[in-house]
Amino acid sequence: MTETNNLNSSFPDVSRRELRDLVRTQLQMLLESADLQAAKAILVPVQPADIAEAIEGLPEAMHALAFRLLSKDEAIAVYEYLDYSVQERLIEELKSQEVRDIVDQMSSDDRARLFDELPAKVVNRLLEQLSPVERQATALLLGYEPNTAGRIMTLEFISLKENITVTQALERIRRLASASEIIYYLYVTDADRRLTGIVSLRDVVTSQPEQIIGEIMTRDVVFVRTDTDQEEVARIIQRYDFLAVPVVDKQQLLVGIVTVDDVIDILEEETTKDIYALGGGVQSSGDNYFQMNLMEVARKRVLWLFVLLITNTVTGTIIKSQEDILTKVVTLTAFIPLLTGTGGNVGAQSSTVVIRGMNTDEIRSLGPLQVIGREAIAGLLLGGMLGIVATVWAYFLQGRIEVAIAVGSSLVAISILASVSGSALPFLFRMLRLDPALMSAPFITTAVDVLGVLIYFNLARVILKL
Repeated sequence: MTETNNLNSSFPDVSRRELRDLVRTQLQMLLESADLQAAKAILVPVQPADIAEAIEGLPEAMHALAFRLLSKDEAIAVYEYLDYSVQERLIEELKSQEVRDIVDQMSSDDRARLFDELPAKVVNRLLEQLSPVERQATALLLGYEPNTAGRIMTLEFISLKENITVTQALERIRRLASASEIIYYLYVTDADRRLTGIVSLRDVVTSQPEQIIGEIMTRDVVFVRTDTDQEEVARIIQRYDFLAVPVVDKQQLLVGIVTVDDVIDILEEETTKDIYALGGGVQSSGDNYFQMNLMEVARKRVLWLFVLLITNTVTGTIIKSQEDILTKVVTLTAFIPLLTGTGGNVGAQSSTVVIRGMNTDEIRSLGPLQVIGREAIAGLLLGGMLGIVATVWAYFLQGRIEVAIAVGSSLVAISILASVSGSALPFLFRMLRLDPALMSAPFITTAVDVLGVLIYFNLARVILKL
């Protein structure tokens, strides 16, 4: 910490982001000039997370060279912060012994998460190189289903027995502290290793030396099971403001803990996935999108673009089938983009708030029908406000009150349709065990474009008496 403060004092007006950019720029310049000693020196006072970001910003050919500048302990710390694609590339480029030293010293949960991203052949090779203890720990985590508490938990925690004294507990804490990921929460188990309580380090330190742990512990423990979904684990830690939550198996045996730093990673990963999906049906596998191969990017994005292409073709066919009314009132054509575009935006707003409510459990107390009804009323209100403006604008542009009323009333109907579609489709897709965020956007566009055009032309026929 002192070294970092010294570095900051050298650049008093430089923000953390500017400092990282400065480190990356200087590091690249020194590596290009082959001044390895100077390159190594500028990394000494920098935090591991900032070094990782600086390495990721270098050209790919420099990643391994920059990583080799670090000491063994620094390399282990920095490696856990690197993007999975960079980690995989380093495994391929570093010597076998270097890889073994780094991977063997990683925490078990971070190692399991890395192995999830690597090809099976590479994982098998790395497993063989691990020490027996670490191999067993990693195999245990990989044995649980992906995206569950068992897969993301760490095995590095401190447990205590109910019948030991505070003095004995403190001795155990001192002995195991360096090998534990967190010591602020101490988990109490019985003789069969079943979770029976929890005690904070503060309570242990402030209690009398001769007191028994069972007397000061809390028996009402919030825990998760190994098969609990990782998003639910994140919500529990967030709800109770925990630093960690214990994980038990079906027999109530304490098998690990999930810490808040892992939860932050999960929340970021899930939020990124949902944003990519909402922004255009892009499925994110956890890799940094901007470091992916462009062909892979195109493959991920093209599917739903094909869906929208077909949708537009259907919409065009419907418009063509209405040539008789368009021939008589050509001005109707000018407002089609306005109606479908506004409907798409209203639908996207509804689906976004509903999907967000699903992820945060904000709508748990409301049933699907209540949510859809609420959004339908919101659509009516939005459509009414937008419809008035559209009616006035259409009359101002075209000078025909019938056309203006047709545009305004269609906008009201389309807004209601879009709100209902945007709120109902996420529930439907969740019921079908599909990703609401991924599936909703293209289907909302389809519903609004096709049905919106049909509503518009049919209302126009009625109002214009054609």
